[in-house]
Amino acid sequence: MPVTRSEVEARLAQLELPDGGNLVSRDMVRALTIEGADVRFVIEAPSPEMARMMEPLRAAAERAALSLPGVSKATVALTAHAAPPALKLGQHPKGGTSSIRPAGVASILAVASGKGGVGKSTVASNLAVALARAGRRVGLLDADIHGPSQPRMMGVSARPTSPDGQRITPLAAHGVVLMSIGLMLDPAKSVIWRGPMLMGALQQMLTQVDWGALDVLIVDLPPGTGDVQLTLSQRARPDGAIIVSTPQDVALLDARKAMDMFTTLDVPMLGMIENMSYFQCPDCGHEAHIFGHGGVRAEAEKLGLALLAALPIDLETRLAGDAGRPVAAGEGAVAQAYAGLAARLVRDGYA
Repeated sequence: MPVTRSEVEARLAQLELPDGGNLVSRDMVRALTIEGADVRFVIEAPSPEMARMMEPLRAAAERAALSLPGVSKATVALTAHAAPPALKLGQHPKGGTSSIRPAGVASILAVASGKGGVGKSTVASNLAVALARAGRRVGLLDADIHGPSQPRMMGVSARPTSPDGQRITPLAAHGVVLMSIGLMLDPAKSVIWRGPMLMGALQQMLTQVDWGALDVLIVDLPPGTGDVQLTLSQRARPDGAIIVSTPQDVALLDARKAMDMFTTLDVPMLGMIENMSYFQCPDCGHEAHIFGHGGVRAEAEKLGLALLAALPIDLETRLAGDAGRPVAAGEGAVAQAYAGLAARLVRDGYA
């Protein structure tokens, strides 16, 4: 009676690997064929380097197959998939002043701030999720290369794959396609790059990522008015910019500079968001204006811009961001505020 596939696999499962498991449990047996008394299969190693060390295991697998009743010949080959070329990030930009706008993206919206610490990244992640919940095809690009926080806020940590060392397959979370430099580098290491490397990284994340067809790509910019903002504005031509600020005078000083930059670079200003606008006590309902009151509204009115939203500072938003579940993905007053912001951008044709 000829040997069966299950009998061969049962015998191979007895061959333990040095780092745990066996050939069958580690899914390393390929192309197993049985023709009468002739058994043939391939052992696929995780890497070419491992394959060079596994000849004794290949010989043991061949002997194990031959030991089965009814088997007179066993042929076992050893192979490995070649690792794809490593993708190098932070190259100098290429193409001079040519466009780096992804072909399948209908709209690019820049979320910016004049200074750090005003909640710009929190707004960007929640706006992306709110737009996705509104039925839009949304991408989120974390362009804050020195301080990428979107992986944590969106609850992703896997490394994006690159099948050929050129194209990057982004991750997805909460209905949003996501790319961040923080997913490609050791999170414990700082990014110590000069301007050309920053601009090159932005170019790579726009042109080498398989974004697919998107209604809108939200770009979370670093604070300030530096190389990344300039490159995005000149070479990707965003459809609009949203400035995030707290009501505090010090934050508004820098917000004005960010708005002046976008105006100088001919990027349409869609409006301002007042973040940390107030704190409402969960016990008594008292509303406190920790960072001042109405500063962003007054600034928007003076400049003829829309006040897109006035968002509170609250514990739920902080907990949700730290847990990787943006508050806009749930219910409640803050989620409704982001839903309203998303609906406004969709209504006005920006997303």
